[in-house]
Amino acid sequence: MTTQPIQFRYDTHYQEGKKISFKKLDIDMAGLLFLPDNFDAKKKYPAIVVTHPGGGVKEQCSSLYAWNMARAGYIAVCFDASYQGESGGFPRYQEDPASRVEDIRSAVDYLVSLPYVNENAIGATGVCAGGGYSLSAIQSEYRIKAVAGISAWNVGQSARKGFPGLYDSAWFQKNLETCAQQRTREARGEPPAYLKYLPEPDEIRPDMAVITQEASEYYRTSRCGYPTSVNKFLVTSLDKMLTWDAFAYIGKVSPRPVLLIVGSKADTRYFSEKAYQLANEPKELFVIEGASHVDLYDVPQYTSQVVAKLVSFFDQYLK
Repeated sequence: MTTQPIQFRYDTHYQEGKKISFKKLDIDMAGLLFLPDNFDAKKKYPAIVVTHPGGGVKEQCSSLYAWNMARAGYIAVCFDASYQGESGGFPRYQEDPASRVEDIRSAVDYLVSLPYVNENAIGATGVCAGGGYSLSAIQSEYRIKAVAGISAWNVGQSARKGFPGLYDSAWFQKNLETCAQQRTREARGEPPAYLKYLPEPDEIRPDMAVITQEASEYYRTSRCGYPTSVNKFLVTSLDKMLTWDAFAYIGKVSPRPVLLIVGSKADTRYFSEKAYQLANEPKELFVIEGASHVDLYDVPQYTSQVVAKLVSFFDQYLK
């Protein structure tokens, strides 16, 4: 199928999504639904779930990719993680990997309820942590027939070992201790405490990892800052991250296909390479020359390549 070139419409792409709500257990999830051009409710369409990065919201890069997949003929949905953004759930600002995977399953529940979705042609993709969560979701959600991670991130590994370029052999124990101390304080009546996903731009130092510097510029400036992306998560999320692994059963996904898309200059490239190593065929590692991790969020010369690859991949396996 011939698809239109990507249109980088940074300020408006999310506004073209239809605001939707769906249930995840007793939580109301806030999402955006994107429909193909010349949509016909009497037809059946393949569908894609797009998951945002840690600390992100649906109005940022996940809706950019959802919008473009709709232009290629897919029903596409993106959403705010439970406990975050405009979605419900308490405690607020929890980052729980198992819950994030359940978010994706619940988005699939929503899609199969739509009469114009082909329930046998549902795929998943996501960016950064959303890529890791999508790769995890396909391991336990058989209704997802193909998956693509974009600048994928394994939050469990980074919780255990530290951010890229900042490996600390004691990181696991430090985070366990930090979480334990905070749980004790809260059990005794103290208020919740939070960590930042990222330093603010005026806190950036040259010795910080490239991903840290670039992501701060993306999320915490007018480049793509959004009011519901608040740059904090509960300290008590740490124990949930520490024992989780995005790639635990990725070798069991075959014969459903796995695609990893990563920039050649990404300091997180090792996550995608590890996932590729563990996965069985059909699998592909697609490297975009010259791109960093965050370049795949919104830089047109690179996002256009991501979209083209996503379309060819999902067209092959879902259409």
